Amino acid sequence: MIIPKKSIAKALKRPISRLSELRANTSGVALAEFAYTMPIVLSLGMMGAETANYAVTHMRISQVAMQVADNASRVGEAEVLQLKRVFESDILDVMVGADRLSGGLDVMQNGRVILSSLQENAEGGQEIRWQRCMGIANYTSSFGVEGDGETGTDFPGMGESGREITAAPGTAVMFVEVVFDYDGVTPFNDFITGDTIRYTSAFNIRDDRDLTQLYEDTPAVQAATCDRFEDI
Repeated sequence: MIIPKKSIAKALKRPISRLSELRANTSGVALAEFAYTMPIVLSLGMMGAETANYAVTHMRISQVAMQVADNASRVGEAEVLQLKRVFESDILDVMVGADRLSGGLDVMQNGRVILSSLQENAEGGQEIRWQRCMGIANYTSSFGVEGDGETGTDFPGMGESGREITAAPGTAVMFVEVVFDYDGVTPFNDFITGDTIRYTSAFNIRDDRDLTQLYEDTPAVQAATCDRFEDI
């Protein structure tokens, strides 16, 4: 069988024509550009989400510290002809409130709440009369422990050096420290994962209170002493 030359030429011309049409076709250019830029856009988006989550976490930990100090300044059992007394169970309630307020952050599993009663000692100096802690993270107070300043006037108070908070005679300051180990939520979290977030807050007590001690409940409850590292 002999194939005419015109048919052969026509058959060869068809693929060449197709190639020319393909070269001139630009309908897929945008898709190719998107494929190249998508990893960059996705990375920037995730980094933005991580930064936003980090900022929100800072705000929430700050709110926890403030709420604990505020609640601790109000607690106590009032009785007729007797100063309001604060029991160990009252402090546990305050810690439970901190855990609930932190929500999904789970501050007791990932951090520690430290509550101190800053008062004036018998010699007019500052003293940490008692201190209670809750949370499994291995942190201690940055500003002193229970018993500091019991005598003398050398203990300056609690807070940033040179700007310490002090208690006035006959009253007490509820000083709170919240320490939280931040863990990121995206794969682009290496630059902040493991960062320790710290916030403090202080409120003066709102009522006349028996400042001599924290009272034991009947029946007794396990006090949240700072030698224990436990969750609620």
